[in-house]
Amino acid sequence: MEIVYALPADQVLLALEVTPGTTVRQAIEQSGIRQRFPDIDPVRGKVGIFGRLVTADTVLREGDRVEIYRPLISDPRDARRQRVRRKR
Repeated sequence: MEIVYALPADQVLLALEVTPGTTVRQAIEQSGIRQRFPDIDPVRGKVGIFGRLVTADTVLREGDRVEIYRPLISDPRDARRQRVRRKR
């Protein structure tokens, strides 16, 4: 399985072997990625598997790719409205 996390200037993809029954939270902890990015919070932050939001307690299957999402800086709908206003 893989753990993926991306910042604007830094992207990380870690390959990880886990035992059957491992949860998303456990895999994130086992990967050691929180030592590099201590702001990651698998409980309160959003995580997904192949682009689908899941909870930190989701049990992983072989070949899953856990994606750790950063909080949005702005609401995408508001950002679009602002871009439209600027073009007018």
